[in-house]
Order: sequence, then structure tokens, then C-alpha cells
Amino acid sequence: MYVLHFVPDWASLVVHLALEELGQPFRLAEAGEDPAARAAPAFRRLSPTGRIPALETPDGPMFETAAILLWLADRHGALAPAPESPERAAFLSWLLLAATTLHPAVLALLHSEEPAGPEAAAAVARRASAEVRDRLDLFEALATGPAAPSWLSPSGPPSVLGLYLSMLRRWAAAFAPEPDLCVPVAAHPALSAIAAGIESRPAARRVAAREGLPLDFLTDPRP
Repeated sequence: MYVLHFVPDWASLVVHLALEELGQPFRLAEAGEDPAARAAPAFRRLSPTGRIPALETPDGPMFETAAILLWLADRHGALAPAPESPERAAFLSWLLLAATTLHPAVLALLHSEEPAGPEAAAAVARRASAEVRDRLDLFEALATGPAAPSWLSPSGPPSVLGLYLSMLRRWAAAFAPEPDLCVPVAAHPALSAIAAGIESRPAARRVAAREGLPLDFLTDPRP
């Protein structure tokens, strides 16, 4: 059985969604928002940086959101193109784009005081908001029209990338420090359709109930 160390509505949310979609047995272990708890040696053995999520697996502990998602998809043969699939190369490129540029930009938007201190927070947030919009525009273009890849489609089971994007869009729309810096979900209708498809599935409903989120947490993000 997997053990997911989580904090509600943190990055563990997407791993929680993936585990539910995969139908795998798992247990939740709430880590708590206090950084001191995540600095403890026992937790650092699971996540050396003290960050959420951490996942205990039969092969040992894992950390880093994208790594966990990709490992789960490959381990269980779902939610991503198989390693031998001709779609794999493009999928990996876009998944890593989300992990290495979009996710950090969203975090900079939400925690704009962290990169350079409180004095620079407003400038950091403005720049981060613009970067989030730019990256989401790229994903929107990818998901639009008949050439959209099967792994970024509103129909059928979602991919780990669709789950990941939907979580990041929720945060960017709901938790920016100023209303004009929020990135509204309506700006990206193709991505909204993917989020709506995920939200309608039993897996998302179970996750919402456990994490104390409304059932429309992906399509109508709010604090």
C-alpha cells in the first residue's frame, strides 16, 4: 500500500488525484503546515528538502511531484503514454515544461515574498502572473483543435499532465495576492474542459471530500 504524505490543497493534491484515478490502495498521512514538522529527520528521510508531496512506495520513498506522477503512470500503465509509444517524447516534454516552468511560476505568484523579500514581492508577483499566463497559453494552444494529443483531451481518462495543469490553474486563479494578478480559468477554455472532465469523475469527488474542497474546485476556484 502506498502512503501519501500530504497537506490539503498543496502539491500532494495532484498525486492524491492520480492515486484515486489509478484505483490503487493508499493511506493518507497529513504532514501539517508547520515547517518544523517537515524538518524532522523522519520526514527528511522521505523528502530530503522537506517539501510536499512525499510518497512511500514498495520501492522506497519518492519526492518531487512530476517524478511521482510519472513513476505512478509507468508503474500502473495508465494516465500517460507508455514508454514505447510514439506519443511519449512529446508528452515528456510538456510534462517537464509544466514541472520546471509553470509550477515554479505559480509558486512565485502565490508566495511572492520568498524569492527576494517583502520589498520585491509586488514586482515578483506581477512577473510571475505574466509568466503563468504565457505558459498556460502554450498549453491551451496544444489542447485546442483536432490535432490536440489524446493525453490532453477532455474526453476519457485524464493524463497526469491534465491533472497537474488543473491543480496549478486552480491555484493561479484563486490565490494570487491581488485580484488583478489572478489568472482566470475562463481565459483558457480548452484547459477548462479538461478540468471539468476530471472534476466530474468519482476520483475527484473522493479527493475533494477528503481534502475539504468544494466539488467544483477545479472549474470554479476560490479561496
